[in-house]
Amino acid sequence: MKMTTNLTPERCIAMKDSGAWNDMLITDYLDEAVSRVPDKTAIITYTMASGEHSTLSYRELAERVARIAVGLVSLGVERDDVVSCQLPNWWQMTALHLACVRIGAILNPLMPIFREHELRFMLAQAESKVLVVPTVFRGFDHGAMAAGLKKELGSLAHVLVIGGEGDSSFDACLLGHEHDQTLDVARLFDERRPSGDDVVQLLYTSGTTGKPKGVMHTSNTLMSHIRPLAERLALGADDTTLMPSPLAHQLGFLYGLMMPIYLQATAILQDTWLPQEAVKIIRAERPSLMLGSTPFLADIAEQAIDHGPDLQSLKLFLCAGAPIPSPLVEKAARNLPTRIISAWGMTENGAVTTTCLEDDPSRAVESDGRPLPYMELKVTDIEGRPLPPGQEGSLWVRGASLFVGYFKQPDLYGVDDEGWFPTGDLARLDEQGYVRITGRSKDVVIRGGENIPIVDIENTLYQHPAIQAVALVGQPDERLGERLCAYVTLKEGHDELTLEEVSRFLTERQMTRQYQPEFLQVLEELPRTPSGKIQKFKLREQATTAPNA
Repeated sequence: MKMTTNLTPERCIAMKDSGAWNDMLITDYLDEAVSRVPDKTAIITYTMASGEHSTLSYRELAERVARIAVGLVSLGVERDDVVSCQLPNWWQMTALHLACVRIGAILNPLMPIFREHELRFMLAQAESKVLVVPTVFRGFDHGAMAAGLKKELGSLAHVLVIGGEGDSSFDACLLGHEHDQTLDVARLFDERRPSGDDVVQLLYTSGTTGKPKGVMHTSNTLMSHIRPLAERLALGADDTTLMPSPLAHQLGFLYGLMMPIYLQATAILQDTWLPQEAVKIIRAERPSLMLGSTPFLADIAEQAIDHGPDLQSLKLFLCAGAPIPSPLVEKAARNLPTRIISAWGMTENGAVTTTCLEDDPSRAVESDGRPLPYMELKVTDIEGRPLPPGQEGSLWVRGASLFVGYFKQPDLYGVDDEGWFPTGDLARLDEQGYVRITGRSKDVVIRGGENIPIVDIENTLYQHPAIQAVALVGQPDERLGERLCAYVTLKEGHDELTLEEVSRFLTERQMTRQYQPEFLQVLEELPRTPSGKIQKFKLREQATTAPNA
């Protein structure tokens, strides 16, 4: 089936005239790497369950990509067919995406934590023809689950299992065959080659507000911010990247799967986040770059207290997904040479903003960066009128890396006639164009007619010695409209925390009483999306049934 998108000829012309889009595919960059550095290590995969690791050179990666691509064709995969995969951070996922691009198919990465409920919806809507899964990962039998789904879903023709046997074996079906001697592989790939404007990735949103939507990206939209990001951070072929964030999330996909190939660099994939093991990997492989959300940075900063000498190669940490608490930056700075880069983005855009190497380190705490080349931001009031610097309003984005539509839901695209996309975030811009994300539009708490500065209060509470993570949401109240509820998890060694202690802590930091939580609940874990973002909509649901303060 041909993907129907919201991409217009006018946008294509404008983006190509600006130089933002160049019609290069990720496989073109793979071919360049094979030509220039065939024996350089492309991927190192660390498997935590077995304690083993494997390496692939660019030549070996390209050979496996060709085999997988031909194998997919032999299974009946046509141009624009969707190939889904629910894989950990293993080399097979990188190879599978490259193979799909070779034959004009579309990769649909799925988070390994998804189960039947989520997968049934996504696989059915995507009409996936092939699903690739591990046999068992983190104690869960993905092979058995996938086999059960195959019986339910008529469009799912093949389930391939890494480590499986027989007809469902990934290796046997896609790697264990010799290319047909009569098959002209080069001609096959040339005939199947997608354009830069064809959809190559279908990635479902994490679901912070409910039902996921299928985000469609092309080679042009994906590559148009990888190049500027690499340039802004002065990255090159010698920059080895450690990627513990899931490749099935946009951050991992773009910067752990695609960007190293573009740079002709080496990617280190850690399939399960274990901070102590990450220290061993960094000591052995000496990566210069790591990317992840705030919890990854927090863990590395904690490990640096006792293992700082082992982590000295880590020169850059790009942190995205949530504001970075200042105590975390201070802790990292005490034991690491690492420059922390703050970033903001979405599945629909990839990274849109980052702080810069020349910025004062405080910028990473105070802002979420400024737009990358070919991207623009604006902040508006409720009527859509642009607001001056310093005022909070609705955040809009437009530019080269903007996606090309939601799969089978073109009416939800939301882009206006001038190309602006409503992000659903609240933000403010400063005089220099740096943005600060202040919350989601649905995260606003209005108590007695006054907007509560949620992010500022959360950042302050992160400084509390007992609090590991915190999320503030509103509880409906007949008199005040809403009351402020705090949900927290505690650090190891702390068993309890009272509302009185929280109030005293905030009062000592001169936080106005009207901004202080009126309800507190300590949880074992906060509900999160697969990418680590706190699902405040679930906490809001919980708050509606919480006892009134």
